[in-house]
Amino acid sequence: MNHSTLEPSPWIVRWSHLLTPGASVLDVACGSGRHMRWFAERGHPTIGVDRSSEAVAAAAPFGQTVLADIESGPWPFAGQGFGAVIVTNYLWRPRMAEIVAAVAAGGVLLYETFAAGNETVGKPSRPDFLLQPGELLAACAGLRVVAYEDGFLAAPDRYVQRVAAVRPADSCASTPSRHPLQPR
Repeated sequence: MNHSTLEPSPWIVRWSHLLTPGASVLDVACGSGRHMRWFAERGHPTIGVDRSSEAVAAAAPFGQTVLADIESGPWPFAGQGFGAVIVTNYLWRPRMAEIVAAVAAGGVLLYETFAAGNETVGKPSRPDFLLQPGELLAACAGLRVVAYEDGFLAAPDRYVQRVAAVRPADSCASTPSRHPLQPR
């Protein structure tokens, strides 16, 4: 699928206001850069990682790109933190902790991918690529979950889990951070 001509995910758009101005964005499994484009157009420096050289070449106009197979090679961002980490339509459980850890203090995780039940309507259908109930929430332990959904979407038919979560900037603050909720 060529994501360069696709609009960004409505979930990503809906919760992108949670990013601080100018926050760096890491787009994991960036494809052709549809989310990199969205954030770059709003003044965010972006980094996309993908294992496809064609995808990385297509995403390059929207920011820095890294060609890496994060499923069989090392995590290329060890020790780095980002103002936002974006993941859509991708799941590789062995990297989940590193993906969540890449969210810097005050940063945002926007994650949306396929969930159990999707095998009844199409691909992906292998359990390896489908989140189990509550799995994404469990992966976000230590983050403040602002929004979470687990259910069915139509056109195209699919089951998804998605989360918008923020890593607290200061655990000693007397006033909690405000993370405005956005209507659909």
